[in-house]
Amino acid sequence: MGSLGSYLKAERELRELSVAEVAQATRIPVRVLRHLEADDWDRLPADVFVRGYLRAYARVLGTDETELLSRFEGRGQVEDLSAALPAVYAPEPGRRFGIAIALVILLILFTLALSIVLRPRHRDTPVELSSWTRVEQISDADLS
Repeated sequence: MGSLGSYLKAERELRELSVAEVAQATRIPVRVLRHLEADDWDRLPADVFVRGYLRAYARVLGTDETELLSRFEGRGQVEDLSAALPAVYAPEPGRRFGIAIALVILLILFTLALSIVLRPRHRDTPVELSSWTRVEQISDADLS
């Protein structure tokens, strides 16, 4: 019994399918299919995605999905999640700089929008006297 990748490749070649045809039928990228057939598990995404890829691959090949998944589970690799994930996430310096620029631009746009909304209305028109002020001026003129 060969490796899972060699089994997939042999089944695909037995059915005279190219990698491109399988990629089109499964909507799995060609590079991922090549990694599956080469047993290059380190270059593949998380196991949950690989299981989905294998199910789709098995449907196209017409093989038993459960057998393929059991071969995948029994491949002898036990993943250590503590080794796969870094202890502390440190963003890349270039990305941090880009986020800072985006925040500054957003702050400027927010300030501009706030100044437009809170701008006093009719500032350019002359201030007119209210009717009460005119009445006071008229009555003061009549009294004198």
